[in-house]
Amino acid sequence: MRAQFWQGKTVFLTGHTGFKGGWLSLWLQELGAKVHGYALAPSTNPSLFEAARVGEGLAGHRIGNLLDGELLKSSLVAAKPEIVFHLAAQPLVRYAYDQPIETYATNVLGTAQLLEAVRASPHVRAVVSVTTDKCYDNKEWVWGYRENDALGGRDPYSSSKACAELVTAAYRDSFLAPAGVAVATARAGNVVGGGDWSADRLVPDFFRALDAGQSLQIRYPGATRPWQHVLEPLAGYLALAEKLVEEPKLAAQAWNFGPEEEGSKTVRWILDYLSGRIGGVSWSAVEAPDRHEAGLLKLDISKAREHLGWKPRWDLATALNQTVAWHRAWRNGEDMRRISSGQIEAYQQSVGA
Repeated sequence: MRAQFWQGKTVFLTGHTGFKGGWLSLWLQELGAKVHGYALAPSTNPSLFEAARVGEGLAGHRIGNLLDGELLKSSLVAAKPEIVFHLAAQPLVRYAYDQPIETYATNVLGTAQLLEAVRASPHVRAVVSVTTDKCYDNKEWVWGYRENDALGGRDPYSSSKACAELVTAAYRDSFLAPAGVAVATARAGNVVGGGDWSADRLVPDFFRALDAGQSLQIRYPGATRPWQHVLEPLAGYLALAEKLVEEPKLAAQAWNFGPEEEGSKTVRWILDYLSGRIGGVSWSAVEAPDRHEAGLLKLDISKAREHLGWKPRWDLATALNQTVAWHRAWRNGEDMRRISSGQIEAYQQSVGA
């Protein structure tokens, strides 16, 4: 990732009002890019978008649905971007059980609509389409999944993201690669960081319980996930976009962005660490509903390390410490755009493993 590459670049970002999209928008602004965002209104209140005043530095801000193909296409064409980041999605596993049709429509057809809009824009050179580590056919292996492992998904969310991978590959091979547009997908693990108020996510649930003085009910305290700070995969997305522009034949494929081996911890470990840092929250294990959620999931990041020069910079303790610091600053009424920019700067200056 090189700051000079992004200076003056025009970028179209879907999902900029969300958690990951908001952080990526802030980072691109810090790098000097001209960012045009397209997304639904923030889905939570409070939200990172409002708390960190993400909209202040945008070149364009359009509230719209991915499924509105004409609005999406006209917005993208008008922005004249060179690079597109597609982050807009229905991102919650449990919500997908309750709203499977909405999830498939957003994650599958919405991805197709975005790629169709790219076909109509002559300025686009690179597209990074973000999916998830849950797109793999998870067999609860103790080793990490590689990019050439089988796709799958036993629940609506996971399978919708596997479908999005297939849709992206089909558009790349059928339409975009022949037109000179390099397209890649990015698969990341569970992210933590300041400004996430999503429902049914461990760290936001912990902070909500802490602030309200309530106890927390945990479905799978023994489940292991590849945890990482949100800036880790975003750094990978930025490095990947650079490579798509400069070496499209190498980069136009799928990529994993996850933590080192020691970043895979149980839910119980995360709760214990946070309690030690910011105050204890009482919690109890509850009987899990009859809905499948993976118990063990790891990613192999060898390819990104070797070919993109990307590697994790913050260990899990640092990631959680930064998350706690952001939340404390927000509770104290501090300038959260300044705090967020400071964390981005600290990440850029860190050396990593």
